[in-house]
Amino acid sequence: MADGAIAARFRLAYRGFALDVDLELPGRGVTALFGPSGSGKTTALRCMAGLARAPDGLLKIGGDVWQDEARGVFVPTHRRALGMVFQDASLFSHLTVKGNLDYGMTRARVAAAAASRGALCEMLDIAALAERWPETLSGGERQRVAIARALLTRPQLLLMDEPLASLDVARRLDVLPYLERLRDELDIPIIYVSHAPEEVTRIADEAIVLDRGRVVARGAPLDVLPGASRLVEGGRFGLVNALKARVVAVDEAYGVTRLAHPAGEILIAARLTTQREARVVMRATDVALAMSEPRDTSVRTILRGRIEKIDATESALAFVTLTLVGGDRLVSAITRLALDELRLTVGADVFALVKSVALDERGL
Repeated sequence: MADGAIAARFRLAYRGFALDVDLELPGRGVTALFGPSGSGKTTALRCMAGLARAPDGLLKIGGDVWQDEARGVFVPTHRRALGMVFQDASLFSHLTVKGNLDYGMTRARVAAAAASRGALCEMLDIAALAERWPETLSGGERQRVAIARALLTRPQLLLMDEPLASLDVARRLDVLPYLERLRDELDIPIIYVSHAPEEVTRIADEAIVLDRGRVVARGAPLDVLPGASRLVEGGRFGLVNALKARVVAVDEAYGVTRLAHPAGEILIAARLTTQREARVVMRATDVALAMSEPRDTSVRTILRGRIEKIDATESALAFVTLTLVGGDRLVSAITRLALDELRLTVGADVFALVKSVALDERGL
């Protein structure tokens, strides 16, 4: 097992439900536990935290053993070097933001925590909130403070249990870029529980799909979520793509922004005046396919790619995964009728079409 990697095996049964997972997880990056309510993702997270004890359980974090029931080892939660962030930020109402962060440092070596405090406050954009009280913060601000407090404990492992579930759409979109930054800059493993595919697609390096207490799929989010569409909240409307593109120009006359991507130009129906790079989010249902490059069309985002995989469901749907020029993956949700009439096959070169007005600048 690689340095810092995680070995987790949990088997336990409740009335009407049984969890049975055996996982090896990387020692860095974000691994998402994904699935519908009742799939076992939060139970698995609670086992990792020591909040639930599996009679047949094993948990190793790098060289540390936190649970090994075969040898009678079980480290209680308060002695595990982990940070936790829940749906509710659970900030102490009698402490300011500064006081809440100070509390987080009490579980760590103070010098090391103090050294990272400034960087964390900058990364999560909370330095200006130091003297504020929790009740004066927005939901997104509270969650960012909760994340900073958890990280100031200097954890070996960060557990996040649907941290955006209690936020409305606007606040969720506010917090997502900060979570992406944590993924890119932190050198610890993050286990992220979610039933929201748009979060998993944007944040996770790997997705593990759970159903009825068992792993049914794992891999890169865009590799596994189309095949698990029946488990996705919102069905076909829940599947999303995320592409990074470079801002080239803002057309003030028309109020649009042009972005460069190796597969083609992306046009956003908004002015992105403060960004050099944007992560473009689009629903799979907003991506159409064509066998030849369209000419007379109102669609302004046309991307070149090749079909890598086709997941045809038992319903009317088919999910077509493309490898775009440049290497990014893109999923299109189309009807099986269109799939057959266009005679789409793995290996075929196609064009992906996305209306500019379907790209939501709030998610960039």
